[in-house]
Amino acid sequence: MSNTTGRRVVWNTPSVTANGLKNFACIVMLLQNIGIVVIEKGMIHLEQYTQESLSQAMAADSNLMMVSGIASVLQLIGGMAIPIFAFLLVEGFLNTSNYKKYLLSIFIFALLSEIPYDLAMSRRVFDFSSQSAMVSMLISLLMLYVLKMVKQIQGLPGVLLQILTVLGGIFWVTFLRTEYGLCIILLVAIFYLLYARNGWKTLLGVLVSLMYVTGPLSFYGIWCYNGERKDKFSKYIYYIFYPVHLLLLALIARAVGA
Repeated sequence: MSNTTGRRVVWNTPSVTANGLKNFACIVMLLQNIGIVVIEKGMIHLEQYTQESLSQAMAADSNLMMVSGIASVLQLIGGMAIPIFAFLLVEGFLNTSNYKKYLLSIFIFALLSEIPYDLAMSRRVFDFSSQSAMVSMLISLLMLYVLKMVKQIQGLPGVLLQILTVLGGIFWVTFLRTEYGLCIILLVAIFYLLYARNGWKTLLGVLVSLMYVTGPLSFYGIWCYNGERKDKFSKYIYYIFYPVHLLLLALIARAVGA
């Protein structure tokens, strides 16, 4: 939206609340998981193909090519959710009045999300080959607590401890093979350690979020964030949304793939 004054055009930057960012992130995450769970795992059964056999099958079947293309586009759209969730985790950490309660909430929903995540991604009740994005968030929140402590240490020892803390977070998300783990850990570290340095924070954040191609687009919404966090209880709705949408998509995938 713009206002015109003479020959000058003044653009009004949109004002986005935390709930606005969460709504957007949840929508694009839903679209991404529709592409992965319903289309790729339910309709196409992508796991049965090699890259070569998939290319041959798409060349012979235009419908398969179209559906695969839709799934790929939906996954690209979903990349925009990752920086937003990382940004909001840091905002939540900096603004919470009760870190232990915040950590416990993430821990509980990480546990509740594992079975829906496994059903959606592997059609098994328990699958330890990968863990959900909520586990990435949990590890990131633990990392933030340690970073807060070592940030008080001045000079080179403090910097080295910060680097070691981030490397520790990278180790755990890699070892546990958590969804989007590396990207989330790095973004959370950048958003926290460079909190007051908007230029460097945006530049490094955009570079890291390129892991998911469309990730940098979400920085426009982050830039428009007004710091408004109206409803303290709405966060539980978003926590619940994650396992519930995975469970529903797993059921849909099973139905369309039967």
